[in-house]
Amino acid sequence: MIDFDFTADHILEDEIALLRPLKEVDIAHLLQFANQPDIWRFATQKGDTEDDLRKYLLLALEGRNAKKEYPFVIIDKRTNAYAGSSRFYDIKLNQHSLNLGYTWYGQQFHGTGLNKHCKYLLFNFAFNNGFERVEFAADTTNLKSIAAMKSIGCTEEGILRSSIIRLDGSRRDTIVLSMLKQEWEQGLRQKLEDKL
Repeated sequence: MIDFDFTADHILEDEIALLRPLKEVDIAHLLQFANQPDIWRFATQKGDTEDDLRKYLLLALEGRNAKKEYPFVIIDKRTNAYAGSSRFYDIKLNQHSLNLGYTWYGQQFHGTGLNKHCKYLLFNFAFNNGFERVEFAADTTNLKSIAAMKSIGCTEEGILRSSIIRLDGSRRDTIVLSMLKQEWEQGLRQKLEDKL
């Protein structure tokens, strides 16, 4: 079993991105993104009003306290601005695996390269801390996120049919992708570094 410290403040950064543990004081700075509906189009938890985004972020903090999730706030170091959030969830210490998701950025940060830097830092952190598998799941209609994960080397594993109820009440198919530690170490880390 991995000895992962949920209480530690794990800080991940490079010259572009800073990811630090989400704190309650960060919530006020992130509420500006509630009124950007495109961010929440594929979300499975409401975040498109300030009240809903506050609840969304408080649930993430509860997940960390319960040792089930580890949420980060994302800062773009080029402007020192709050940019969004991401988290590890469904953390299985005994299986050395976790999921990476609940990732969103303010619209002004889309297409700036910030996401690739964040993904590099998150994958590197997971694999350097004993995890053997990082899984990613998305709505099959979220083509942008799927393309982003494939572009950094994630392997498509399959489709979970009618697996989740969308916020509008319809059912979604979920695509599952993953990356393994050995794949990261045997070339995918270098491939992503070359894109940064």
